[in-house]
Amino acid sequence: MKKILVIHTNYQNTGGEDIAVKNEINFLKKNFTVDEIFFQNKIENYFTQFFYFILNKNFKSLRIINAKIKSFQPDIVYVHNTWFKASPAIFKLLKKTNSQIFLKLHNYRFFCTKFLFAKGHFNDHYPCKACGSQLSKQSLFNRYYKSSYVKSIFLIIYGRKYFKILKDEKIKILCLNEFQKKFLINQGISSEKLFTHINYLDPESSNIYNPSSNYLVYAGRISNEKGVEDLISSFLLSNSKKISLKIIGDGPELNKLKEKYVNENIIFLGKLSNLETINIIKNSRAVVTATRLLEVQPTLLCEASINSIPSIFPDNGGISEYFPENYKFKYDPKKNDDLIKKINATQSENDMQECSKLVNKYITELLSSSIYLENFKKIIYEK
Repeated sequence: MKKILVIHTNYQNTGGEDIAVKNEINFLKKNFTVDEIFFQNKIENYFTQFFYFILNKNFKSLRIINAKIKSFQPDIVYVHNTWFKASPAIFKLLKKTNSQIFLKLHNYRFFCTKFLFAKGHFNDHYPCKACGSQLSKQSLFNRYYKSSYVKSIFLIIYGRKYFKILKDEKIKILCLNEFQKKFLINQGISSEKLFTHINYLDPESSNIYNPSSNYLVYAGRISNEKGVEDLISSFLLSNSKKISLKIIGDGPELNKLKEKYVNENIIFLGKLSNLETINIIKNSRAVVTATRLLEVQPTLLCEASINSIPSIFPDNGGISEYFPENYKFKYDPKKNDDLIKKINATQSENDMQECSKLVNKYITELLSSSIYLENFKKIIYEK
């Protein structure tokens, strides 16, 4: 049985990527011998961390990984997030072992952080569809974090090193969809080292869909790049006067939107636990997102499909790969009124009931344990 060591740096605020990694570890443990190393992005000594950032090397993390490799002796090292506690230097260490190295990409930050100047990052696209950054055309430096030049500099030092690592022929990359895979190829990364392998979610659910539900739901970050205000505006222009829009989450735009849209049909629920969010989704007519970003694997929409809840989403990036072909409720973000039309279409209970069955069938097959395992084995045994 293959021995797999999983390495991941948790985000300061638990996010979808952290949950996805834990879900996958739980699945892999049923079929392989698995051990894991989780780093926490907490700065214990600012002076030491400063040099770690400059060198792109965290000596403490390297010692932890080296000790684990010696004791566990993995056949495969499966890496997820390395920013910032793990550091890119772990790959140099891993290449000295006999282990296969796999890296899963959960976002497009590798693209946004490889540029020193804003011109390369944006390339005349404002905002950036990969990160949603709204830097002005007058910006010279690629300030990834608008509130901090220093943090941006450290991330760019990291990002430029990380992008070189992505091109290393000894490191195989797992993409979350074909769109992301093609994106990487366009960035000059060899297709021979790229594999598509989605995040695992348990596809089992006994939820019974109610097409008569009186609300739609959005759950996620309340920010400009997520298109929450676009969603609210479209909802208010729709004919769906008998249903409400429940908005779950926190973010920089929350207070502004709560003050601007005082309406009995727009309900801001704030930040809720994952369990509370899922329970609200289970009883909704549909979930909806108006994101402007190139999303990777939309956890919210996948969880909705598992629970037989239809989704409304923009046809950009790789989102549509998680839905049946010719799916009725994806909209064209380039057409101003297309989202409004899709919201109006949720009034047909027969259409919603049919869509509910289709999305559940599709995601259940996509996340089938046997297919998922077969694909993973095919990747790791690939020569």
